[in-house]
Amino acid sequence: MNATATIVFVALLLFITWLGFAAARWRKADLNVLQEWGLGGRRFGTIVTWFLLGGDLYTAYTFIAVPALIYGEGAIGFFAVPYTILIYPVLYAIFPRLWLVTHAHGHVTVADYVRDRFDNRLLALALAVTGVIATMPYIALQLVGMEVVIGALGFPNEGFVGHLPLIIAFLILAVFTYRSGLRAPALIAVVKDLLVFITVIAAIVVIPAKLGGYGAIFAKVPAEKLILSAPQAGSLGLYSAYFTLALGSAFALFLYPHAMTGILSSSSANVIRRNASLLPAYSFILGLIALLGYMAIAAGVGDDPAYAAGFARYGPNYAVPALFLASFRSWFVGVAFAGIAIGALVPAAIMSIACANLFTRNLYKEFLRPACTDAEEARMAKIVSLVVKAGAVVFILVLPHHYAIHLQLLGGIWIIQLLPAVVLGLFTRFANGWALLIGWAVGTAFGTYMAAVQGFATSIYALSLFGVTLPGYAALYSVVLNFAAALLFTPLFNARGQRLEAPSQ
Repeated sequence: MNATATIVFVALLLFITWLGFAAARWRKADLNVLQEWGLGGRRFGTIVTWFLLGGDLYTAYTFIAVPALIYGEGAIGFFAVPYTILIYPVLYAIFPRLWLVTHAHGHVTVADYVRDRFDNRLLALALAVTGVIATMPYIALQLVGMEVVIGALGFPNEGFVGHLPLIIAFLILAVFTYRSGLRAPALIAVVKDLLVFITVIAAIVVIPAKLGGYGAIFAKVPAEKLILSAPQAGSLGLYSAYFTLALGSAFALFLYPHAMTGILSSSSANVIRRNASLLPAYSFILGLIALLGYMAIAAGVGDDPAYAAGFARYGPNYAVPALFLASFRSWFVGVAFAGIAIGALVPAAIMSIACANLFTRNLYKEFLRPACTDAEEARMAKIVSLVVKAGAVVFILVLPHHYAIHLQLLGGIWIIQLLPAVVLGLFTRFANGWALLIGWAVGTAFGTYMAAVQGFATSIYALSLFGVTLPGYAALYSVVLNFAAALLFTPLFNARGQRLEAPSQ
């Protein structure tokens, strides 16, 4: 047990726990109303939204999973850097318009918007269920990040005792989310980002100085991990995998319920436009964090017997914790690990709130209790937020996560299926709701199949087309089929003069 690091780590977690409960009194309002509990009353300005979206999108995935993939697989892991640049033109072009529509009609979720736009309850239900299921592995990814740093502090890592610190953190998250709603992660995100910035600045200065500079670091990295390997005849190899991972992830990211919740909680469309310009600062930080994977290789932490147990337990996900343990004093290790753990709690809280909003508005109220009061609606959302967190733990126990990043990519396959309904609904009156539902079913089925044949251990599917093998992100391939089916069936429904509607209540 690293006593000093553990004391600092626990102290910072206790502080953000207090902050999570205190957030209930920040911009005080009636938290028994869903728009207040689940969207913060739609009152977050540019600065709060910047921290909220940054805390929402740059998470334990950033600190643990990206460097782990680079440590284990090399340059392919850098796809995360261009994709977080590509998403901001998408954010600027699409989501201010979506905010205007949702704000005008009082929508709390993207499924509310789809329900209103296409007057199709079943399509809205399908998208809501997709949002909840796709977010489960993303929450699980945050818990994986917490589990790794808790283990790195020296806590036992076997059996129930090994999971006990994670369970305690999960319970803390559950309680302050239940009490304070979206205000809690919005406030905690400020602390999280400050810890992350301090840690990254220290890492890019101190670690290279100890290893002899960046030239020495790159010299120690095997050549095959510095660049993508050249494709073999008849295949585009890692080239197509890298491109499709970046592009597919860019289209998928802001469709996640937690990202959508951050957007809908903004006070205006201009706040979203400003953040589309300001958020790329995080992409610069991400590029620096990605280099930690190469620093871990150069530091030789994988060959150090002191860290053998951690790598045996967590695989490449242990690379960054081992690097920090080898490079910093114990007190700063506590600061860095707290930053990673809080970077897991913040998005996990937002994700559970977003899933609760979807379930409550688009299943419970729409189909089960249309006459429920505002207080009943908010109470159900709070309960569901607890259930969602428990579901994420199941993902950790059941699915392989040798590379934690695959959990996020798996969710991307499902969440990207919302893209046709959102985009076609905003910019055209052409699409038919039933055709979009068919497209969703086609895309979801093929995307899941592509992941299933890989044993859900990777999201890269080798597509053979005209004699050429194109390994690529299953999310991008499946959403193309989704668009194609929706565009094919729309004129068929319209030609029959049947703008079929889902049955009303």
